[in-house]
Amino acid sequence: MRTADFSRAPRQAQATAMFVGATRYRGPLSVLTLSLTWFRLVRDMKRMRGYCWHKVYWEFPFTLGTLAFFEDRDSLLLFARSRHHRRLMRWVTDGTRNATGGYIRIYNAEPEGYSNGVWRAEGDVMAHICEFTPLSHEEQGPPVARERR
Repeated sequence: MRTADFSRAPRQAQATAMFVGATRYRGPLSVLTLSLTWFRLVRDMKRMRGYCWHKVYWEFPFTLGTLAFFEDRDSLLLFARSRHHRRLMRWVTDGTRNATGGYIRIYNAEPEGYSNGVWRAEGDVMAHICEFTPLSHEEQGPPVARERR
């Protein structure tokens, strides 16, 4: 159901700022060297005010990426200023010695969203929405057609 109350949802659903990034490292030695700073960075991130959740992903052969969720944009940006993060970014961007490419994107959650069942603050009912969320040029979304059984 559409909601702005995510109080019963998992921690990452309560976040309003999301970081998505990836770095293509030079090779196995770069990835090994990365781990010396990475574990301290994650420890600090988890202790910071506003941290909600993160996940690391890998793409062959040497790309590591991160999804990180924070309560708000300021919490996310404060983490970016942290000692271990600054140290890691200096190392990553030292020419192409350690990494050959990377990107960062920051997204903000809209206040409204969807929740269902045990994560629904208004009750624990699983139910569908009656109308799709309107597109930017629509006043109202079209009705959701239920399948007949």
